[in-house]
Amino acid sequence: MNDVFYEMEVAGLKRKLPINKLTDEMCIAAFIIFGDVELTCACARDLIKRIPEHDIMVTAEAKSIPLIHEMARQSGAEKYFIARKGPKVYMPDPISVEDRSITTLGVQQLFLGRDDADLIKGKKILIVDDVISTGGSLHAMETLVAKAGGTVAGRMAVLAEGDAKNRDDIKFLAPLPTFKADGSVR
Repeated sequence: MNDVFYEMEVAGLKRKLPINKLTDEMCIAAFIIFGDVELTCACARDLIKRIPEHDIMVTAEAKSIPLIHEMARQSGAEKYFIARKGPKVYMPDPISVEDRSITTLGVQQLFLGRDDADLIKGKKILIVDDVISTGGSLHAMETLVAKAGGTVAGRMAVLAEGDAKNRDDIKFLAPLPTFKADGSVR
């Protein structure tokens, strides 16, 4: 599958996404925003146009970090939070939740330091991600926000993959299909 691509347009830009095998029956197109400054800025700009009222944005480590940073920069936000995939020595008394994502093998955890969690308490939180597919990571971030005492004000992503495009609780820029083993759209 290494030479099979899915061509799409998002935020007014065309990109070729490599199709990768996920299981014997299913493949996904890899949307990697890392390193693509033009795409990151354009997606942030277009997501901000749809942004709901919120106090603070949060995302999970790692692919959506450039996106949330650019959204914060363009919108004038002073702070955003990143749910880390492991506890860090600088995180006082971290809180954590389990995260199951289709692109990561096994179960992982997401962590917030108590200092960040305290700033989330009582606030309206916007969850930002690059791609929402099964909703596993989204659910983990929602649970982390609730554990910190915040309220989810909205969910945004660049792409809604597969059935996620049918969800009415996610604002996204474009749908992304999943693929059969032969590379054809499911």
